[in-house]
Amino acid sequence: MTTTKTAVVTGASSGIGEATARRLAGEGYLVVAAARRRDRLDALAAEVPGIRPATLDVTSQESVDALAASLDRCDVLVNNAGGAIGLEPVAGGRVDDWQRMYDVNVLGSLRMTRALLPKLIDSGDGVLVMLTSVAGLVSYEGGGGYCAAKHAQTSMTETLRLELCGEPVRVVEIAPGMVQTEEFSLTRFRGDAERAAKVYEGVPGPLTAGDVADVITFAVTRPPHVNIDRLVVRPRAQAAQHKVHRVPTDA
Repeated sequence: MTTTKTAVVTGASSGIGEATARRLAGEGYLVVAAARRRDRLDALAAEVPGIRPATLDVTSQESVDALAASLDRCDVLVNNAGGAIGLEPVAGGRVDDWQRMYDVNVLGSLRMTRALLPKLIDSGDGVLVMLTSVAGLVSYEGGGGYCAAKHAQTSMTETLRLELCGEPVRVVEIAPGMVQTEEFSLTRFRGDAERAAKVYEGVPGPLTAGDVADVITFAVTRPPHVNIDRLVVRPRAQAAQHKVHRVPTDA
């Protein structure tokens, strides 16, 4: 009898999380698509076989514990919930923005990892995926709060890999560069659609959520003895955070 593997994807109501839920369901996983916006999750589950919606707030320990208690097993955890808020210099940084970014990106990943790690180990071949960012590898002006949070998440991933050496769990870090999704920049600029659009203006072929989902799925579906420690994925037009090719656009 073949047992269906279960994958939990946080932040699955849009963007990379939604795309990852779709891809893993296509690979035969039972995908627990978890996020706060239950209406979007219900619509996703109605469209894609193999997806089970789950209401989740990664900043709430009670919410995380309730999700963990509802699962019979967990073979894959994709810590995708996160995001950036603001582009102010450190001297003008807003403490509440930094607190929110740290609570979702870092402590949210910690809460989920602590809650589901026993099930990942019990699966005999668990995969823990941290969706970080190139901002967790190289800092840039205006990105102080987000870079700090992503550096912390990257450090957590590296530490976990050391601490879990010998356990049947693979620890994978996926660090995307410029990805154009419907909400990331819009959230960063607090709903200012014009400023959000300028981030990608003139960039030929920024990454899509589906591109990153493909990379995540590739890493997850490697044989049990193969660990993708870190995979950095950028669009061809982006050589570094500070080096992006742009083509002229009509005024």
